Amino acid sequence: MTTTPARRVTKQRVAIADQLERSEAFLSAQDLHAALSRSGERIGLATVYRTLSAMATDGELDVRRTDDGEALYRRCDTEGHHHHMVCRTCGRTVEIGGPKLEEWLAEVSGRFGYVDIDHTVEITGTCPECAAKA
Repeated sequence: MTTTPARRVTKQRVAIADQLERSEAFLSAQDLHAALSRSGERIGLATVYRTLSAMATDGELDVRRTDDGEALYRRCDTEGHHHHMVCRTCGRTVEIGGPKLEEWLAEVSGRFGYVDIDHTVEITGTCPECAAKA
C-alpha cells in the first residue's frame, strides 16, 4: 500500500490554518488572502490556492461550491461524514449529522442497485442572529 508523504508545515500553511480556525463560515481563497493581508501576513494568492487545495486533498478542510462554481473552504470540527447548515445571509455554518438521511440513502440506492454511493447535502437558511436583525 502506498502512502502519501506528510506535507511540510510551512509558515504560510500555519497562517492559513489559523485564519480558517477563526471563521465559522466557508471562505474563498480571495477572502482568505484578503484577511491574511489585513493581518500583516505576506503571502501570495497562488500560494493560498495551492495550500487550500493541498489541505482539502489531505482531508483537513471541507470544500463546497457556490452556484457559480467558486470553491469555498472551511475547517470542520467533525471528523468523518457530515453535512452543513449554512446561513445564506452571513455564511455561518453548523455541522450536522444525518443518520435518518443516511438510512434513506442506503435504502434508495439499494432499491435501484446503485453501489459505491457518495453524496453531499447542504441546507441553507437564515441563522437566528440574522433572522433577529431582519
